[in-house]
Parts: sequence; C-alpha cells; structure tokens
Amino acid sequence: MTQQHDWDGEFDHIWANSAEHKEPSARARMLAARWKENPPNPAPFRADPGPAHSRRRAPWASTAVVIGCVAAVMILIGYAQTHPF
Repeated sequence: MTQQHDWDGEFDHIWANSAEHKEPSARARMLAARWKENPPNPAPFRADPGPAHSRRRAPWASTAVVIGCVAAVMILIGYAQTHPF
C-alpha cells in the first residue's frame, strides 16, 4: 500500500492570513465585554514595582563582600598548600 499525503487537510497559513475579516480571540471578546461595562483605570506601560529592598545598603557594600570572599578563598588555598592532609 502506498502512502498518500492528505494535502487538502493541511492548514494554509497564507490563505488564512489573507482573510478580510478576522474574528477576535475569546479572551479579546471577553475583555471587550467586561471593559464596556467597567473600563480599566489608566496605567503606565511598565509600572514601577516599588523598592525591591526595604533596607538600603551603601554602594560599596557588595564590592566589599566580593573582595572579602576572594580573600578568604585565597587564605584557605594557601593554608591547604602549607598544611597537607
């Protein structure tokens, strides 16, 4: 038995995109109906989420932490080389 391709069953994107009338999605219809009765309040495109931390650190604090960790690792490696297990 030979394989047959059902080319008629495939969806033709070019044909679909060239349609004159495009129906809105279900979500778009739902929001349009909801907003007709109760329109949303205006909001900026990207609203400011507010401060990420309640406590502010000095700008050099994270640099000091990184340098301290690097120094601690260097001391640990030096100690491990001078005192073999």
